[in-house]
Amino acid sequence: MGSKSDADVMRAAADTLTQFGIPWEMKVLSAHRTPEETRIYAEQAEGRGIEVLIAGAGFAAHLAGALAASSTLPILGVPLDPSSLKGLDALYATVQMPGGIPVATMTIGKAGAKNAALFAVQILSKCMPELRGKLKEYRAKMREDILAIEL
Repeated sequence: MGSKSDADVMRAAADTLTQFGIPWEMKVLSAHRTPEETRIYAEQAEGRGIEVLIAGAGFAAHLAGALAASSTLPILGVPLDPSSLKGLDALYATVQMPGGIPVATMTIGKAGAKNAALFAVQILSKCMPELRGKLKEYRAKMREDILAIEL
């Protein structure tokens, strides 16, 4: 994430990954304030066993793009909303990547962080089939919870 203040929102990704039994790590890196460290982190991630990177950032939100520029791992961008533009600036910065440097962009905020984690689970399920069953159970539980609502 781009700032320590993003931790509350990005906790939704961590909690979702934990729910699926997927190990994770959180780190504060900035495309603008720590560009060299961001590049090194991205370059070394695959060698450390990381398979997907989730990048949450607000304001100019170049973190996902900076990671994507230095890694061929899947990068999932989560635009955050600390600015007066309520995350629209972060959304545009995250979604507008040049051809050849893809970033999968989620929705703004906590829902985006949660969806990024779920998308990571879907990616990992291609080589970890046990995750497919967990995803089906997760979706079935969501369905049951909605159908149980009485007004």
